[in-house]
Amino acid sequence: MSTPAAPAGRFGFPHLGKFWTVSNVLSLVRLVLTIPVVIMILRRHPGDPVDPALLLLVVIAIATDWFDGKLARWSKTVSDWGKVLDPLADKIAAGFTVLALAATNGIPWWFVLMMVIRDVVTGLGWSVLSRRTGSISMSRMSGKTATAAVGVTVLAAILVADPEVMNACLWITTTLLLYSFVDYFIHFVSVLTGRIETEDEPAGAEELEETDR
Repeated sequence: MSTPAAPAGRFGFPHLGKFWTVSNVLSLVRLVLTIPVVIMILRRHPGDPVDPALLLLVVIAIATDWFDGKLARWSKTVSDWGKVLDPLADKIAAGFTVLALAATNGIPWWFVLMMVIRDVVTGLGWSVLSRRTGSISMSRMSGKTATAAVGVTVLAAILVADPEVMNACLWITTTLLLYSFVDYFIHFVSVLTGRIETEDEPAGAEELEETDR
């Protein structure tokens, strides 16, 4: 179903509507939680037992990502701000947490580099689409799945999982991240070339749309 384009705002981007909603606050909470999580990771020493407080904060941050979209739909406060804040909070929280884990040898640097390149390129693509179409595109299911996989990998690193488990998490997550990158790329090209007219969700997403905003 087509979504009417929002009026253009500054720099050609559409107006994003209401900012202060409960679901958007949850996205902001996820951003705030990133600060103590990163600090606690950087202060860990090899051989230290798992810090229950660190584990709890990470689980809460992951939970906010799951609840904010559901809450937005339940309360009928879906907004273009939510479509921006949700993936942005995901990228910032995941990026800095993975960076901290890499600095403490919990995650390899190649994984960090791959995530950064993917997020920068998809972010630029999102910016171009928003200006061209005058509407804010929703997160695709491939991206949400990849983000969930990153969360599992972060938990495995914090829990100091066995090398076999850690490697499995890394490669599965890498595969999902690359798949989502290709999925976004195909979608962006399809919109820009006019092969599809709107920022519609892929087929089958209606049953899962409550996870997106």
